[in-house]
Order: sequence, then structure tokens, then C-alpha cells
Amino acid sequence: MSSKRDYYEVLSSSRDDSKDEIKTAFRKLALKYHPDRNKSPDAEEKFKEISEAYAVLSDDEKRAQYNQFGHAGISGRYTRDDIFRGADFNSIFKEMGFGFGGLNSIFDIFFGGRTRSRHGPQKGANLRYDLEITLEEAAKGLETEIEVPRSEICDTCNGSGAEPGTNPKKCPTCSGAGQTHHDRASGFMRFTEIRTCNKCNGKGTLVEHPCKICNGTRTVRRKRRIKVKIPKGIDDGYSLRLTKEGEAGIMGGPNGDLYLSIHVKPHQTFKRNGSNILYETYISFSQATLGAKIDIPTLNGKARLNIPAGTQTGTMFRLRGKGIPHLNRWGKGDQIVRMLIRTPTNLTQRQKNLFKELAKEMNEE
Repeated sequence: MSSKRDYYEVLSSSRDDSKDEIKTAFRKLALKYHPDRNKSPDAEEKFKEISEAYAVLSDDEKRAQYNQFGHAGISGRYTRDDIFRGADFNSIFKEMGFGFGGLNSIFDIFFGGRTRSRHGPQKGANLRYDLEITLEEAAKGLETEIEVPRSEICDTCNGSGAEPGTNPKKCPTCSGAGQTHHDRASGFMRFTEIRTCNKCNGKGTLVEHPCKICNGTRTVRRKRRIKVKIPKGIDDGYSLRLTKEGEAGIMGGPNGDLYLSIHVKPHQTFKRNGSNILYETYISFSQATLGAKIDIPTLNGKARLNIPAGTQTGTMFRLRGKGIPHLNRWGKGDQIVRMLIRTPTNLTQRQKNLFKELAKEMNEE
């Protein structure tokens, strides 16, 4: 799926567009590339591409999955017929004056009428877990455990859905295919409409004696503790993929994936800028004038900083290698220290006189 173009780019839309705006964009492109109007060699592929993009972005659940995980969130969760199911192709094509539309016509034209059986192996759904960590943990890395609620294959029936000692039987309506075929004609064209079997709901089998633990659903809900390793240098907003730690697959299909979304808590002392950290500190008027040596807090204890005489407010100093480790490569960023000069207040009369004498000597009166 990585070679696919972004769905929003395909429809010349943006992520902020409403469903009506997405539909309008699709209608415009469908009118341009529909095979009944456009006989160019690439029209068919273009039409298939925009149809898939519309099928995803017009569905709230699929669009949310796509916005969060990209193409991996679609291919990892939905079968090909799932992607197109529910999309409003019929009314759109009728408005444009075309005599066919709908899910099965899309498959008939572009996929040879072949749909993926819903009772075959299916990958489980992907999951997301939000993990909040401190800046220190982001810098040093972290090994921890998280507790994730997810569906898992029922141990009692081993995912068959049937009570131990019994077996599911083949659906007599669809002969185990999970689908029924219905021929229909439209003008000079003839289509085979493929429907999900309403007897077995596309499973291909019927369970006469459901498992008492999972009630025939084949899966159970559990809270699973999973060890995770957060690499050094990770930043706020990063997402880690834990393969096969998502929802259970169906009929022998692989588990989905778990996406660990990282949130780094704001720090009371430091601000982060990439691999560098920023720190502001106040020094006195005399320290700025005469110079001084001060201790600066870092992520790994204190560091001694030499303040030269005549330092101005806003001056930046760099502590090499005192920042955040670079993610997945050697080395660290720096700590940038910004000096702010604290103007003295509530002076005694003697202190005021001394400042007046200094100002006089420096011709500042």
C-alpha cells in the first residue's frame, strides 16, 4: 500500500473538507474518467483509483482510520469488498446519467466480479494506545509495560465458535462460500451481483452449539500486559508500531497491529527544540558585569558554566552534548542556556549612592 497516492491528493481535496465536498470532488473526477465517457488507456485505472479514495473518505470510520494510520489503517483492517461497501455510488452515477452503479458493478468492471470471501482469513483490527512519558524518559529511553484491552482467540473453542466436541457445519444456502450470486441485466450489459449470504452472515458455516465462553463469536475480550521499549530521543507525536499486538484475526488471519502514540509531558525547567533543550536563567547585575561561574541544571545533573564579564541579557551559551540523544543514530543535541539579567530592586540608601557614584564615573548621569 505504500506505493499508493494519498487519497486526498487523488481527489484534489484536503483533510478539512466535509463529506459533501468530498462527494463533489469525486463526482467531478468520475465524470471525467468514467469508462463510458473516457476511452483513453489510463481512464480505467484513474476511475478505479478515485472510486477507492471516495469509498474510504466518504465513510466516517474508514476516514478516521486513514487519517490516523494512512493506507496501513485501511489495508490492515478492511477487505476489498469492505472498502467499497456502503459507498453511495448508485445515486452519484444516476445523477450523472450512467445506467449502472453500486458496489457490485464497481467490482464487475474493475475487479472481474471477484470479491474476497468474508468467511476466509481476515486480519484483525489495528489498535491505538496513548502513552504519556516525561522529558527525562524520552531522553534516556524507557522499558515499561502497558495494559491493552483487546480481542483474542477463544482458548476454549480455539476460534471455531463451537462448543468443544462439536463442529460448525457448512451453510446449506451458500455451500460454504459465504456469498450468493444473482444475475441481473441492464440494457445490453449483464452483471452478476454478489451478496453476503444472509443465512450465515458471510461466515460460510453455521454453529448449532455455540461455545459457552465466547457465545459463538470466536473471540473473547481480555486485558493483556505488553512489554514496550521506548527508544532514546523519541519526541512528542511519534508513533511506534507493535506488529500483531492488535485485535485477533479471524479464521486463521493474522492479528492486527498496535500503534503506540507517544506524548511527552511539558517540563517545568526545559523546553525542547528537536534534539536541543532550552534553559533560561537569571544572573545578577554584578555577575553579568564582573563575570561569574554558576551551576546549570541539565538532564544528567549539574554543569558548571563560565559567565564572562560584560555578558548582556539574552546572550546564549551552548553546552555541547547536554541535550537529547538523536533518535536512531549516534550523538546528542546541545543544551542552550539563555542569560537574563535581573535588575536589582528595593535598594538601600547606601546601595543607591554606590550606583550613583558608578553612573557618575561612567558619565551616565
